[in-house]
Amino acid sequence: MRIVTANISLSLDGRINGPGGEYDMSWIVPHAVTDSSREHMVQVTAPATTALLGRKNYQGFSGFWPAVADDENAAAPDRTFARWLNGVEKVVLSTTLTEVTWDNARLAGTDPVTAVKQLRQEEGGDIIVLASTSVIRLLLDAGEVDRLSITQCPELVGGGERLFTDGLATSSWSLTASRVTESGAICLTYDRKPSA
Repeated sequence: MRIVTANISLSLDGRINGPGGEYDMSWIVPHAVTDSSREHMVQVTAPATTALLGRKNYQGFSGFWPAVADDENAAAPDRTFARWLNGVEKVVLSTTLTEVTWDNARLAGTDPVTAVKQLRQEEGGDIIVLASTSVIRLLLDAGEVDRLSITQCPELVGGGERLFTDGLATSSWSLTASRVTESGAICLTYDRKPSA
């Protein structure tokens, strides 16, 4: 069965953004640009042949990453990630977009849980959700996430949206890998324990 990985960065106080709203994420930047965090991103995405993106991340990623693949001034791991992202199947989960134009991208046409269940039945490598919080929450609640890849940034941001909200379905996880980056962030990989 295809493994579904949810990849995201969190502050020490569990936030995905700061008190300034969804674009208050400058605190992540010093931790995302280290060699170790870039290498972690390449490592966690390499087994995946399908990337799931919500609308906001699709629009942000498609406006930035395609050009990085051939940018000689970009860091080598960023070019590797960009080439992977350009070539991978991208399934966009949106109720408002009517078309997607990035190579190898398509609209799911259904909700995230149904989309993942359908993808699990198809041939392919792993499936990765790239930082799309609402998608990750829905999949966690439905028991459709097998692996969590969390970059824990050593920042207390004091407000903002949390990934893990009250009411999520309970689950147990095993730490399978960890890496401390040059900035002091920790790249953590957890695998879901089988239900009793």
